[in-house]
Order: sequence, then C-alpha cells, then structure tokens
Amino acid sequence: MGGHAAAETMHERPRAQGAVSPDASGSSTTRVPSAMLGGVRVGGGAGVVVMGVLNVSPESFYAASVHQACDDVTATATAMVGAGAAVVDVGGMSTAPYRATRIGEDEEASRLARAVGALARHVTVPISVDTARPGPAHAAFGAGACVLNDVTGLADDRVAALAAERGVSVILMASPAGARAAGIAVDPGDPIGTVRACLEASLARAAAAGIPADRTVLDPGIGFFLEEATARAAWDVRVLGALAELQDLGRPLCVGVSRKSFIGAITGRERPDDRLAGSLAATVLAVGGGAALVRTHDVAETRDAVLVAEHVIAFMGGLEGPAMPPERSRTPRGVRGRTRGTPGAARPGDSSTGSARGGRR
Repeated sequence: MGGHAAAETMHERPRAQGAVSPDASGSSTTRVPSAMLGGVRVGGGAGVVVMGVLNVSPESFYAASVHQACDDVTATATAMVGAGAAVVDVGGMSTAPYRATRIGEDEEASRLARAVGALARHVTVPISVDTARPGPAHAAFGAGACVLNDVTGLADDRVAALAAERGVSVILMASPAGARAAGIAVDPGDPIGTVRACLEASLARAAAAGIPADRTVLDPGIGFFLEEATARAAWDVRVLGALAELQDLGRPLCVGVSRKSFIGAITGRERPDDRLAGSLAATVLAVGGGAALVRTHDVAETRDAVLVAEHVIAFMGGLEGPAMPPERSRTPRGVRGRTRGTPGAARPGDSSTGSARGGRR
C-alpha cells in the first residue's frame, strides 16, 4: 500500500504509559503531540519511528546508499521495510551543503518519478520524497509519495501550496536556506536558538499555506549549518545535546545523523562507510533528547539501537517501555524472517549478532 494508499493504515508501536516522554536524565517531559506521516503515527504514545534513506542520486555523499535501477530500488526498499523501516525516504538530488551536487529540476523530477513509481507498486509503507522544489515534488506526489521531506522548511511558497493542495504530510527542516527565506541571521554562538527560529518560521509558513499541524514534523538540520567542517561539527554537537529544548515547539522531532560529516570530524573517520558506530551512538543520544523519528541508511542496526535506548530511557523515567519480544527458536543466519531472542536470554555458545542491514550493500 505504498504512496497514498498507505495513509489508510496506521503503523504504530504503542508505549504502555501513553505520551509522556522521558529525557536522557530520566525526568518526564511534557506530552508531545503526534503527527501522521502517511499512515505512520510519529510522537505521542508511539515508539520511535525508523525511516530508511534511499538515494537515486549518484552524487550523494554516501555511495552505498545510491540505487538507480528500478529492481535495485525496490529490492533495497523491501529489505529496509523487512528490517524495520516504517517509512522510506527517497532522494533524487544530494542536499549535502558542502558538495557541488545541484542538478536540473527536470532531472530530479525524472529520477524521483521513476523511483517512487516503482516503490509505490511494491512497498507497504508510506513513501517520503526528499526535495525542496515544486517540479520534483509534483512528479513524486503524482507517482505515489505521500510525505514531503523539505530541507529548506518550505522556503518556496510554491512547494508549501502544493503540499497543502495534495494533502501530504511534511517534515520541516531548519537550514540556512530557510533562515534566509525568513530573514533570520545564523548565529554561530547560538545554534539551538537559530534552529528554533528557523523551525518557528517554517511552522508559520506551513500554517499560512493551510497544512494542518498534525501532519507536520520538525527536523533540526544536523549537518546543514556552517561551511567549515570543524565549526559545523561543533554546531551539530551543541544542537544534538540541546535537542530536548525544541520539544516545546509542540511538534514531533525528526533527527538524521546517519554517517554525517560531524561524526567523521569527531572520530577521524573520513569515509562515510566507516561511520556506522558513530551514527548509532548519535542516534541513541537523539532518542534520549526526544527524537520521535530517525532517518538512517542502516535500518536493522538503527532499529536495534533505538529499541535498546527506548527500554533504558523508559526505565530511567519510571515508565513501562515497549514490550519485550518473546523467546523464539532461531533460524540460521541469513534466512529471511529470522527473529531474535529476548534480551539477556542468549544461549551459551551462541555468537549470532544479526548482520542484516536494511538497504546497505
């Protein structure tokens, strides 16, 4: 039921104690409103949602995330869904701000229409499209996408109007482009204040266009501010560390840290291929700060990290947390549909750690 049909089904992992979200210190925070992304509930009482990232843009910063042939695109997305992705996000043009990757609008539209059209016939979760331009957005919605992931936070009024007209859900990201559109000065000394101002401006643009608040999610824009790598990493660390301060904006938070440059700056891992461990650490911290949706290239590993984080954070906050999975018999490694046993119940001599990576080569 990819695309618009997915809006009719809700994918939700309930949290027994309702919508109160504990932060990393263990204290309970205010109730976070939920949003619907296609048919997926984000925030509120739902568990953290994992969004798989699939690129059809050969210029993307992480080459292993690129899949161009339709068969490859659908196989990768299907593997992501099997590994736990509740939404698949498709990018037709790299938006990494430190790379010269801009392509023509027609080319981006063609890439997205082809990929989204193929996915809409094969995957059972909502399809998100990562674009900030009206032509590609129109093509993707026509092919079956039902979520707009706009890295400019609706800086283009035409995109905002189109999203409202088509009734899609939106992820509004803070970025320098959005700051320019709103006349906001990017203050290197106040990352969280700048991000907050950008997100407030995006929410205002969405409301003015007629996009309901309950179809909007906010993204602090990790990896998008400042040009110099060290300064950008310092900015990202400060935003990630202060993520909980954005919860009073009243919308669920989406965070994308997967294999980004700040992880390489901290760890010395220059190649995105070598940043999985750092990505998982940052993801756990984002969940601790209140992230309700996480974008990742590595679905299986991220889902495991998120589940562990949710259990521990729930315990710290005095909440019941997600239900533990029942103990089941194991199938041989690599067999589709393999399940894991209850945490803490590993058998002597069992060294299986699970190597399935939704969508990673």
